Amino acid sequence: MNIKPLGDRVIIKPIAEDITTKSGIVLPETVEKEKAEKGEVLAAGPGRMLDNGALAAMSVKVGDKVMFKKYSPDEIKIDGEELLVISESDILAII
Repeated sequence: MNIKPLGDRVIIKPIAEDITTKSGIVLPETVEKEKAEKGEVLAAGPGRMLDNGALAAMSVKVGDKVMFKKYSPDEIKIDGEELLVISESDILAII
């Protein structure tokens, strides 16, 4: 895969997790559910350009596992793989 995000954008591979209900039933990732909230950073842009012309460095790097806002990413498909493009400001935490 050869993709380079621009500005403060990040390419994320979603982490699919099985969900266990309170009664112990395991719902596999194939069950229709809401978008993933966790993922692994595959690529990060150079950073955000500030008003004074300086470049604000990214706070995430390739390999970081992150939590992000549920409905903020754009979905793309590259080489048959589902990926997410998200702004760094929509990333909530590094886990």
